[in-house]
Amino acid sequence: MAKKQVAHTSRLIVIGGSSGSLDALLVILPELIRDFKIPVLIVLHRNNNADNGLTDLLASKTSMPVKEADEKELLLPGRIYLAPADYHILTEDDGSVSLDISEKVHYCRPSIDVTFASAATAYKKNLTAILLSGANADGAYGMGIVKEYGGRNIVQDPGDALVSYMPAQAILLTVVDDILPAAEIGRLMNQLAKE
Repeated sequence: MAKKQVAHTSRLIVIGGSSGSLDALLVILPELIRDFKIPVLIVLHRNNNADNGLTDLLASKTSMPVKEADEKELLLPGRIYLAPADYHILTEDDGSVSLDISEKVHYCRPSIDVTFASAATAYKKNLTAILLSGANADGAYGMGIVKEYGGRNIVQDPGDALVSYMPAQAILLTVVDDILPAAEIGRLMNQLAKE
């Protein structure tokens, strides 16, 4: 029984999204409990403007601290980290992150695929990957790697997404454990935080 419990324990949640995903995040974040004990890493396709508007907006919707991730920063429980504009974000085995400026993937940097794949190799079965609304297939390949390493894949219901293509591609191309509307994703994250 204890072995099964360990198999479902999340030590990192990575959320990826593109067009329409901000709307989903503004539904998910207010749902999160005050004592949420898992680090959350958010990778969004966004413009390259270096302002704090997005960070401030997300922080206004949750009791959890929200910040852009810095090079070699250790991901701490109960905090939300945002991938900086124009950098891929990689997770390391020691729980820190690295910022990378290698070529764009799916015309994007940061790329959700890059982060999902990196996190899968570092966290294996202790990773939960969440893919939200978006207009390209970024994230579907990375979710395949998450599943290869035993992690959990959650996809926003395409019918609930402002732009259904990205979650629909993940459902089509890989194994998805849960397909949920945004409000239910927040509730499921709370359950994961209590395990």
